[in-house]
Amino acid sequence: MMKVLPFKIPKPENSALVYQEDYEDFFYGRLHQHREIQLSLIVKGEGTLVIGDSVNEFKSDDILIIGSNLPHVFKSDIMEGEKSIMISLFFSKDSFGKEFFELNEFRTLLPFFKNSAYGIKVTSNKIALKQLFLKFKKASQLDRFIIFIEILSLIRKSKSKKLSSFVYQKNYTNNEGRRMSAVFEYTMAHFDESISLQQIANVANMTTNSFCKYFKQRTNKTYFQFLTELRIDHACKLLNKDLTISEIAKLSGFNNISNFNRKFKLLKKTSPLQYRLMQLHFSNE
Repeated sequence: MMKVLPFKIPKPENSALVYQEDYEDFFYGRLHQHREIQLSLIVKGEGTLVIGDSVNEFKSDDILIIGSNLPHVFKSDIMEGEKSIMISLFFSKDSFGKEFFELNEFRTLLPFFKNSAYGIKVTSNKIALKQLFLKFKKASQLDRFIIFIEILSLIRKSKSKKLSSFVYQKNYTNNEGRRMSAVFEYTMAHFDESISLQQIANVANMTTNSFCKYFKQRTNKTYFQFLTELRIDHACKLLNKDLTISEIAKLSGFNNISNFNRKFKLLKKTSPLQYRLMQLHFSNE
């Protein structure tokens, strides 16, 4: 059964730093946001992360940073007998007092706070960061604060990449959030089927013209660009399996293999066959 989340997730009022473990059959597939910045370690599992204007993969040992009020959705690839496990820390820039992160000692964290608004994936020092995250469970409140500062310090020194390039500047209202969540949830559940503009507009309870403008304003792309990105992301995962390119195209929602090849090359700058060969090369190194 899918875990039902409100669009805006409340966190404990009196906790400056919130530690959370998610131990699920699969992550939620629901768009949501929270005021706190989220630092997460994917302990186990893989799937799709939609954040800002981008569709990304997540996998075990990924370190992810999600900014304040940045709508996002984790959706695990469901694998028989496998759990999805994530450790997360939640805090806001004023969790420890309004002036805390303005102190000179924290000036070097300014790029971290700026870039977190777009979502970040940390790409170096991952083993050391994972060890710090794993210390949290048994640590005292004071030790958790010390480990948290160590994590921020190490993230600052690490290589990273932004996960999105566009963020809708106005915070979503609850009604807007529920509407966009319904659109994302439907799309992530049915991307391998034919979806018409009328169908998805009906999910949003809007006319087709109104929906097109609404979606483009909030994601900086058309609905069908988003749908294509989800399909190609799924196809990339299937290219590691013993399936033909034609089978992968069909399982990813493309009825026409030439259209699949064209869209794949447009997004990945290479053909599906070349992508498969590159993945095989990396996995054999």
